[in-house]
Amino acid sequence: MSLNDTPSGERIHIGFFGKRNAGKSSLVNAVTGQEISVVSDIKGTTTDPVSKTMELLPLGPVVITDTAGYDDSGTLGEMRVRKTKQILNKTDIAVLVVDCTTGISDSDTELIQLFKSKNIPYIIAYNKSDIKNFPCETIGQSEKQNVTRRTTEIFVSAVNKYNIHELKEKIASVAVRESEKHIVGDLIKPEDIIILVTPIDSSAPKGRLILPQQQTIRDILDSDAIAVVTKEFQLSDTLEKFPTPKMVITDSQAFGYVSKIVPENIPLTSFSILMARYKGFLETAVKGASAIRNLQDGDKILISEGCTHHRQCGDIGSVKLPALLRKFTGKSLNINLSSGIDFPENLSDFKLVIHCGGCMLNQREVSFRMKSAIDQNIPFTNYGIAIALMNGILKRSIQIFPDMVNLL
Repeated sequence: MSLNDTPSGERIHIGFFGKRNAGKSSLVNAVTGQEISVVSDIKGTTTDPVSKTMELLPLGPVVITDTAGYDDSGTLGEMRVRKTKQILNKTDIAVLVVDCTTGISDSDTELIQLFKSKNIPYIIAYNKSDIKNFPCETIGQSEKQNVTRRTTEIFVSAVNKYNIHELKEKIASVAVRESEKHIVGDLIKPEDIIILVTPIDSSAPKGRLILPQQQTIRDILDSDAIAVVTKEFQLSDTLEKFPTPKMVITDSQAFGYVSKIVPENIPLTSFSILMARYKGFLETAVKGASAIRNLQDGDKILISEGCTHHRQCGDIGSVKLPALLRKFTGKSLNINLSSGIDFPENLSDFKLVIHCGGCMLNQREVSFRMKSAIDQNIPFTNYGIAIALMNGILKRSIQIFPDMVNLL
């Protein structure tokens, strides 16, 4: 997979924030070297977040997002500010663009407090440093250089490209680089045979596998192990040809069918469970799943997906999972759906949140959603864990993670 093919959820998300006319869009264009955002002297030109996936040296694959002015007003302005706050939930690095002809405003100060409360590394970029006869022009060159050396501040000009290279270096310097993570690679050895059960449902684009399957196959190959890919109805024949695999990984919707075929001595799990660990919420998901057993008539359940796609007959989130929940509990449940960035801020009416594996979301946004549920005392689990529990195979499906088994 080339850098240009890196999924959005695996890229570093950089957000540019600030008040209207601070020069956010101009600075985004200068940093990227592309005309990503429309630039105008009219306040509020940027009305919705504009994102671009690209490679930004020295960081590598990134998503850069230009946001609406945080000081926007009126009914539409409030909606734009709300969209900006949503972008914060998946921002790995924030760049606060301050108009240095006017200095830090109240809305800038509010953004800084939001960065701190969400533990987002940030940089303050004092833009328009090329303009004469304004407060920033009275600052001596030596003081500007001192500011540039400080970790979180820098003088820049989107117009004459002053310190743009230095800003990119500074963004890279505050990036939090995580240690290498694996979906399954740390659980296997070279030459191990891993059987992957990949039903091809109607929502999968022709010629492509869904992202968690692609990523798992790549992780297996990077570990010098052997990936054997099969459909669910071919699993029995596959096991006859490869009777001693290290592990079987299945799509969650085939869990019940597959568990009856795979012998008990062969470890069995799902792509969704592996993604929950990869995104950092497996423990929460295992603990939260037990709430399914306590659901009552009329309880509201939120089923949330990180991606958006055209829902078809047999869709797992809107059809199969709700049907399984109602059959397992025997209750009349009120199922609500959300997708993409539309995750409710207020979860108090829900008795349970069941989230997808989060393959299209970066870890910061998944963590935000999980924490939102935890802070409101709402159980939070995911597709794979929930389906395993309702098929009576939860303990078996997390057996490869002994610490998780101890939570049951």
